[in-house]
Order: sequence, then C-alpha cells, then structure tokens
Amino acid sequence: MTTDVLSVPKAELHVHLEGTATPDLVARLARRNGIALPDDLFRDDGTFAWVDFLDFLRSYDKAASAIRTGADYRDVTYEYLSACAAEGAVYVELIASLDHGRHVGLADEEHLAGIAQGIDDARRDHGIVGRIISSIVRNFGVADCEDVARRTVALDHPYVVGFNMAGDEAGFPAGDYARAFAIAADAGLGCSVHAGEHAGPESIRAALKLPGVVRISHGVRAVEDPRLVEELAAREIVLEVCPTSNVVLGVFPTYEDHPLGALRAAGVPVTLGSDDPPYFGTTIGREYELAHERLGCTLDDLRAITETALDAAFSDTEGVVNRPDRRTDL
Repeated sequence: MTTDVLSVPKAELHVHLEGTATPDLVARLARRNGIALPDDLFRDDGTFAWVDFLDFLRSYDKAASAIRTGADYRDVTYEYLSACAAEGAVYVELIASLDHGRHVGLADEEHLAGIAQGIDDARRDHGIVGRIISSIVRNFGVADCEDVARRTVALDHPYVVGFNMAGDEAGFPAGDYARAFAIAADAGLGCSVHAGEHAGPESIRAALKLPGVVRISHGVRAVEDPRLVEELAAREIVLEVCPTSNVVLGVFPTYEDHPLGALRAAGVPVTLGSDDPPYFGTTIGREYELAHERLGCTLDDLRAITETALDAAFSDTEGVVNRPDRRTDL
C-alpha cells in the first residue's frame, strides 16, 4: 500500500467475521479444538479452495466450523481488527452469525462475549473501534431467521448495533424475511440486506421494502436500472461496496468494469468493504488502494468514502471514533 493511501483513515461496514479468519488461523483453531478439517478446504498453495459462489458458501461454512468457543471468536475478532488498524482503519462493523455459533454448540452469550472481548482488546492495543451486526442466513430458512432475530433482540448486547441478511439472494426472496426485519427494526437495530450482487435490481427493490433497511450490502447491480440508481441517490441509501469480491466472484469481469465510479457520480453514497478478505485475496487497505489506483478515486474521494461510512454506521461514531474536525481529520 502506498504511503498516501495508508495515511487515509478507513472505515469498514461490510465484512463477515467468520470470513475474516485466515487459513492459518482456521488451522490453528482446528488444532486447538481437536477437530479434523475437510481435505478439500485448502488448495495446494494454502488458500481456501472454492470454484463458484455456492461452493464458496460451502467452503465458508466448513472453515467457520473450526471456530468453536468464545476464546476462538475473541482471537478471530482481535486478529482481524489488529490487521485493519495496521492499515489505518478506525472503525469496523463485523457481520456475525449466531447460527454459525449455535451449529457448533456455542451459546449465544458466550459467542458475543468472545467477540466483545476481541473488540475491547483491539481497541486497547490499537485504538480501533469495532461493533457487531447480527446476521441471518437466507439459506437456513424463514423460521430460523426469525428465531435469530428474536435471540438477537433478547440478548440486548451493547455492541450489537445492526441486523443483516446474507446467503443466496437469488434462491431466497427477501420478502419472505419481513417479519425477521420487523423484529430487529422495532428493537432499534440498524438494518442492511445483501442484494444486487448475484441477483439484479429486482433484488435491491425487494430488500428496500423490508422494515428498517437503510443500507444495502453490495447493491452494485443497481447500475442495470437507472431509475433505481436515481432512487438510491434521492433516498441516500448507502451501498456497502466490495470491489474485489465482486470481481473475484464474477459479478463484473474486471475492476475497470466495476460501477463504483458511476454510482458515486450519480450521487449514490458508497462505502468500501472487504467482504471475506482471505477468500478473495484482499484487505480493507487493499480495497482503498484499488479504489485509488483502478477505480478513479482521489485521496479526497477516499476520505469522503470514509466519512460516508462513519455517518452511515449503526453506532454513534461521534462517541466512539475521534472525529474532532471533519474538515481536517479525514
């Protein structure tokens, strides 16, 4: 990363906590927990093995199964936030799945306590602020997702500031999950939905009908519908854009084809995220650098993107991030 880009404060609103665990960390956790990882989880070069989006989801779940205890979640959280801080990040919202914890026998309270410990330790050591977004997974079904929403609200954890839905957007229509979002929104959680990535503009429109939704995770295929782009700009709906994820997963063939610049030019507020960084060979710092080197963003544009992220955060960043003078600090 160039010195100029390194000096730009960064904020990330779109990264999946289990998806931040590197192959090395997953292997260490598996050894700690005495479990055998599937033979097909890693390529010969040590990176995660997958061939397409649905296969990526399967690999993600296999790797996440190694994260079993509150201490494991503490380590995953701490190592990721520490790495972000080294690249100049000041604030990160971590998308965490209570279901992934439950599927390995981890109680919700221990799960969140481990993440919170990682957040606290990273802030103590590096000054970075982390918060949690509770995620439901479409693929697990409507009843399960509503259960996760109720459990999230019942926990009432001070670091859980948002609610998100991930998974296979093309196969599981957003409208089916309206009740889950109503539960979260009524409790005051900020809401975001994965949409407009592996399905088109209609997926975004459906997501925007869900209760409480003010951000869209990805949303980049809005460019296929100019009227939708106008609506996003007019309503100031924030898109959590993850360029490398989009290119690696084939949503766009190259960075030069990516619509980040077009969306910004149309007035749509955007942020930068790494999504599942070790799976896609990226980091939040690299996303900022790519935006600068290949997507037409000046350093001032990058600072503005960070400001957008801090303003769109589901927690009060005025209270948790040092922003004494927006005109000069960013």
